[in-house]
Amino acid sequence: MLTHLSIRDVVLIEKLDLPFHKGLTALTGETGAGKSILLDSLGLALGERTNSRIIRAGAEQSSVTAVFEIPSGHPAYALLKEKDISSIEEGEPLVLRRVVTQEGRSRAYICDQPLGISALREVASLLVEIQGQHEQMGLSNQSAHQELLDSFGVPSSLRTTVSRCWNNWQEARRTLQTARKEIEETVKEEDWLRQITEDLSTLAPQEGEEEELASLRIKLQQDERRGEAVAAALSELTPRDRRTTTPANALRSANRALSRLLPSPLDREQSEEHTAPSEQQEQAQAALVALEKAEESLAEAETLLSRLASDTVVDFRLLEETEERLFTLRAEARKHQIAVSDLPSFLEDLKQRLANIECSTEALAQLEKDVLAAREAYEDAARTLSRAREKAARQIEKRVMAELVPLKLERARFIVELTPLPAEQWNRHGVEQVAFLIAANPGQPPGPLGKVASGGELSRLMLALKVVLAGRSSLTTLVFDEVDSGVGGATASAIGERLHRVAQDVQVLAITHSPQVAARGDHQLRIAKHVKNNQTQTTATPLAAEERREEIARMLAGDTVTDAARAAADSLLGPI
Repeated sequence: MLTHLSIRDVVLIEKLDLPFHKGLTALTGETGAGKSILLDSLGLALGERTNSRIIRAGAEQSSVTAVFEIPSGHPAYALLKEKDISSIEEGEPLVLRRVVTQEGRSRAYICDQPLGISALREVASLLVEIQGQHEQMGLSNQSAHQELLDSFGVPSSLRTTVSRCWNNWQEARRTLQTARKEIEETVKEEDWLRQITEDLSTLAPQEGEEEELASLRIKLQQDERRGEAVAAALSELTPRDRRTTTPANALRSANRALSRLLPSPLDREQSEEHTAPSEQQEQAQAALVALEKAEESLAEAETLLSRLASDTVVDFRLLEETEERLFTLRAEARKHQIAVSDLPSFLEDLKQRLANIECSTEALAQLEKDVLAAREAYEDAARTLSRAREKAARQIEKRVMAELVPLKLERARFIVELTPLPAEQWNRHGVEQVAFLIAANPGQPPGPLGKVASGGELSRLMLALKVVLAGRSSLTTLVFDEVDSGVGGATASAIGERLHRVAQDVQVLAITHSPQVAARGDHQLRIAKHVKNNQTQTTATPLAAEERREEIARMLAGDTVTDAARAAADSLLGPI
C-alpha cells in the first residue's frame, strides 16, 4: 500500500509530505482547492505523461516520491528482476520517484535506481489503480478481464492444467516440426548418403588402422633400403658386365704378375748355393702374402654379403599395397574433413542417418499421434475451464447487478461475454476471450466499459466491480476520483458504504465532495488553498476526529457551519 507521498514544486504545491494508512482515506476540500493536483502528483510518480507546465512558478524542477509497502512474493519484485533491478530484496519498500525539469526532461527512479518511464509505469500498474471520471485504468482494460474472472470463481488447478497441457501440446508440435525438417533435409541428401556409405563400406576403415599401416610402411621401407645397400655392395664385387674386372680377378691377376718377380723353385735350387734372396724379392713375397690374405677376405666378404642378401627379403608388393591403403584412407578423411581415426564412427553415423530415413514414415506417424493426443488433452482441459468460466461469469454478473441498484444504476445491465477464439488464437490461458460489457440503458446494446457509460456511471460501475472483485488482484491501492459526482443522499451513502467495504481488502483513496462518503473514511485529508507572500499554495492536512466533524459539517452546510450541520455530521460519523 501507499505509505508516504512527498511532493515538491508541483503547480501550487511547494512542499508537501503526506503519510497514508490502511483502510479508506477521504480527500476533501472546496472545489478548486487542489485535489486534482494531488492526484496528478501521484500520477506523476506512477509514470503518467507530463510536461514542464506542472513545475511551480519560480522552481527549477518538480519531483514526486511515492513509497509503497508490499508483501514478499508480490509480482512487482519479479518484474523488477526482469528489468535487471535485482538489488531490491523482497519485502523491502518500493520507492518510486519522478523528476521533471524546466527543459521538459523527465527522470524516473525505483529505490534510487534509474529506469525508463515505461518500466516505471509497468511496475506502478501492479501497485495502484486509478478510477476517475475522465480516465479509468485497469478494469477498462479488456486484457485484465480474464484474469479477474478467473480469480473470482475459477479454481487455479484448472488454469494450471490448461497451461500445462498447452505447453505439452506446443512441445509435441515443435518436436514434430523439427523431425520433419531434419527428415526433409536428410531425404534431399539421400543419394549422396548412399554413395558415401557404399564407398566407405567398401573401404571398411578399422579402428587403429592408420597407426598399424604407418608402422608397417616404415618397416618395409627400412627393409627396402637394407636390400638396396646389400645388392649395391654385391654388384660392386661381382659386376654383371663381363668386361668389368671383378675385385677377385684383379687380385688373382696381381698375384700372377707379382709372382714373376720371384724365382721359380728350380731357380731357387740353383741359386741357393750362391746367393740369398734380394730385398726386392722379399718385398714381393710379402706383397704376395698380402694379396693372398686380401683374396681370402674378399671371398669371406662375398660369402657374408650373399648370406645377408638371402636373409633380407623385400616384399615390394606388400609395401605398395600398404602405401596405397594408407594414402586412400587419408584421402578419404581429407575429403570429409575428419581424422582417419574418425572414419569408422563417421560410417556408422551415415548408416544411422540412412536407417532414420527408412524409419521416418513410422517415426513421423508416431509423432503426429503424439501431437494429436496432446491437442485433445488441451481441448478437454480447456473445455472444463470454459465451463468453469461460464459458471463464474453468471455469478459475477449476478453479484455486480445486485451492487448496481443502490448505486442508482438499476437500469444498467452488466454482462460478462465469453467469445470463443479461433484455433490459431488458442493459448495457455484457454480458448475464449473474456470481456466485461455494460448496457447503461434499456434497449441499448452492450459495449466496452469505457465507451458506453458516462463518466459518473462508469465510475460507479467500477466501484461495483471492485466490491465484487475486492482482494483478487495484486493491486495494493485504489484511487477513486469523485466517484460520487452527480449523486447524493442514499446513493452517496451506498457509494461510501461500498468504498468502506473495498477498503477492508485494499487501501482506498477517495477524492470526494460527498459528506456521506467522507464520513465512511477511516482517515481524512483536507485539501485547501492559501495565499502566502502573494503566492497561492495548496496544502493537505490530516484531520483529527473533531476536525473531521467540522469538515463534514462544512460539506453539508457550505461556508456557514451551523449546529444543525454539526449534528448531521455527528449522525454520519457516529460516536467520536
